[in-house]
Order: sequence, then structure tokens, then C-alpha cells
Amino acid sequence: MSVIRLLVLGAVRQHGRAHGYQVRNDLEYWGAHEWSNAKPGSIYHALKQMAKQGLLRAHETAPSTVGGPPRTEYEITGKGTEEYFTLLRESLTAFDQKPDVLSAGLGFMVDLGRDEVLALLEERVRAIRKWRRGVTEYYTPEEGPGQLGHIGEIMNLWVHSADTGEEWTRGLIERIRGGAYTFAGEGEPFVGVLGEGEENPYATGERHPEDDR
Repeated sequence: MSVIRLLVLGAVRQHGRAHGYQVRNDLEYWGAHEWSNAKPGSIYHALKQMAKQGLLRAHETAPSTVGGPPRTEYEITGKGTEEYFTLLRESLTAFDQKPDVLSAGLGFMVDLGRDEVLALLEERVRAIRKWRRGVTEYYTPEEGPGQLGHIGEIMNLWVHSADTGEEWTRGLIERIRGGAYTFAGEGEPFVGVLGEGEENPYATGERHPEDDR
């Protein structure tokens, strides 16, 4: 799945309407530039591509503060909302060795209902167990990695990742069952985006040609 599409759609959706620099600022605030491919160029490219695909609607606003061309703001469309929730659900269920998929899903999981998130996470646990069984058809953890020479360390890593992944997911499930966080339909959710002009303590300081648009 495309993590950058999920991140950008989610950020725009939370604002209602947002320009590219706001989206970039939010994703840096969440640390996404460290754990995903959400770099400035990919963010602006995703915005333009999804506008062409009808997932976002582009609006030209007043000229930028530095006197350049009109700034473009984006809002999510009905088609984009469907795509957003499809990607969000996939991110919470898929067992992927790359942390960016699950990290993106966790950042937006409160847009779903509590019961649905619990069901998706249970599905993720089942996927982890199925994947682990596939590994242990060729590798027996009890015998240690030496049974396959140094290559066994690869499978040892995979099994360890599966075990810790299941343990962590089970812990999250219990926290959510215990009432943690505010999910859709339960009240005012936690606000995870920066307001207009609010300073981003995690900004990289690197500028991109479209930051002023």
C-alpha cells in the first residue's frame, strides 16, 4: 500500500483544507520524515497526483506572502475519503516488516470506531501468526539459528519480529478495550495537527521550491 497517500489524505482531511506546506509541517510534526518516505518532494507530488485522480480538490487562493503565484489549497473529495479509509483499514490489518505502514495507521486510527479498530487489530494478530507459521515450516526456533548456518539468523529475526509484533499488538488491544483514546463517535478527538502559524518544534529547516505556494 502507499503510505504517502494515506499520510497526505489524512493530513488534508484533518484540516478540512490545507496547502502543501501545512501538510508537510504536520507530517514532520509526527516524525513521518524519519520513519516513512514523506519527504517534501514526495508530499507535493502526491498532492498534485491525487488532485488529478479526483481524490483531492485543488483551490487557488490569494498570492503567497512572498509575492509568488497563488497558493494552492487542497480538500479531500468523496472519492478521496473512500480511498483514505480503505488505506487506513489496510494499514491496521497488514503484517508488514516495514514500520511505516503501521505507524501511519496508528496516527489515524481514531477516525474509525473503537470496535472496528479492535477487530482490525485482531485480524492483524491472526496475520502475524499465519506469517510466523510459514517461517517455521523451514526453521525451528527451539533448535536455534545454527541449524541453517548464518542464514538462520534471518529467520531468527523474522520469528522474533513476529513474536514482539504480536505482543505489542495485544497490548494495544487491551489498552483500547480499557478505554484509551477517543475514537469516532465518542466525542472530541485528540487534535494532532498544527494550527495556522503554529511553530513546529520538529521542522527540518530544509526548504522546498513549493513551500511558499
